[in-house]
Amino acid sequence: MRAVSDRSLFWLPTLIWASTWHLILFQLDAPVPVLNSVAWRFALAALLLLALARWRGESLRLPRSAHWLMAATGIVQYSGNYWAVYEAERYLPSGLVAVLFSLMVFGNAISGRYFFGQSVGRRFMLAASGGVAGVAMIFWPEIASTGARPGAALGLGLGLLAMLSACTGNVLTLTLTNRQLPLVPILAWSMAYGAVFLILLSLASGAGLHFDWRLPYVGSLLYLSLFGSVTAFVLYFKLAQRQGPARAALTGVVVPVIALLISALLEGWQPTLLALAGMTLCLASIFIATRPR
Repeated sequence: MRAVSDRSLFWLPTLIWASTWHLILFQLDAPVPVLNSVAWRFALAALLLLALARWRGESLRLPRSAHWLMAATGIVQYSGNYWAVYEAERYLPSGLVAVLFSLMVFGNAISGRYFFGQSVGRRFMLAASGGVAGVAMIFWPEIASTGARPGAALGLGLGLLAMLSACTGNVLTLTLTNRQLPLVPILAWSMAYGAVFLILLSLASGAGLHFDWRLPYVGSLLYLSLFGSVTAFVLYFKLAQRQGPARAALTGVVVPVIALLISALLEGWQPTLLALAGMTLCLASIFIATRPR
């Protein structure tokens, strides 16, 4: 992994997560509860990570104290975070959810400084602010119509909860890696705990356990597990280890831009002038934020 450049560690998970925006639609269109779909995604990802750890010769036996933190990470990041995102989109336009999630760059900057002593400069914060503003410009028509939606306040709360859950999960994972524990087993156990929590929650809530064996659902599940969960999170946390959680969170600012470019190519989405200006501001801000000091 050391041979992978920082640039690749940034852009590979960004491109993967941008593509998952479209693959998730196959999950939402299936007659499977969201709790089940997210549980299957991370259960399969956990199995793949466990196999990867064994192939790399990494021990899966971690200290008991680490398991408490990994269980908390699984519940917060791989179940609470994703559940809140899906639920937020029931009440808010996806564009506003994307804007809320891009705020993670500020949450990670604060937590990185407080927990790990990793500060970022004024240039980075100004550029990150420009990136978030660019995302807001892209989705402004959707954001402007939010007030007319019933349950908008609930959706806003869920979106902020998802963002805070992701920031918390970042802190917990990096705390474990700072103890010199291997990343892949940490992610494997964390995702496994998150999947078990979601399965138990599904059973307790009466949602039951459901699956869809049709090709679109199974194919999207495989992609979301192998690439959207295993590959993307391993690369993302490697980047966070090298450059700090704030810089890693810039991926969340670029993901909506790339996702809409994919939509323009595959689904005929036509950007407005405001959206084009927002994309330009976002990409220019990321370029400034990631330039060497």
